Amino acid sequence: MKKFTRRTRVLTGAATVAVLAAGTFGAVSASADAPAATPKAAVTADAGNANLQQSTHLTAAAANKAAQAALDAAKKENQKVSVAVVDRNGNTILTLRGDGAGPQSYEAAEKKAFTAVSWNAPTSELVKRLDKAPTLKDIPGTLFLAGGAPVTAKGAPVAGIGVAGAPSGDLDEKFAQAGVAALGR
Repeated sequence: MKKFTRRTRVLTGAATVAVLAAGTFGAVSASADAPAATPKAAVTADAGNANLQQSTHLTAAAANKAAQAALDAAKKENQKVSVAVVDRNGNTILTLRGDGAGPQSYEAAEKKAFTAVSWNAPTSELVKRLDKAPTLKDIPGTLFLAGGAPVTAKGAPVAGIGVAGAPSGDLDEKFAQAGVAALGR
């Protein structure tokens, strides 16, 4: 068996690697260009399909704008609060914890926002309903304290804003309403 020089071995190895890399790149490119197969049970998403429904959602940018407005309103009154914005399904879009806000305020703000969007009403109004239906407070994830405000579009809830940490629920709700108002600007 003939021995190859070091230079020959290096050049042969480099050529082999190049061929393998080109083959791999070609295979990946070919699979990326191939159209995905459409499932047979796919539904065409058009406005004429009675099985589909469009819904309005708050964007992350709008949620941030509302939360920052609520936080700024609280800061003007030297209040240390947390602000949460949830989507129409009660899922948290974002939470801002203001400087010095208590550790309990984060979770309370999320629950107030969830409660407001769930019933499409300010949580201060929902507190009044507890007299007639005291078991409402037993629903998981809710908090029946003032400080939550719904965000609506075309009469339907699209988000909820919750504020917690001020010394009163009235202040929390005032700040939440400032967040809602910021969305109208």
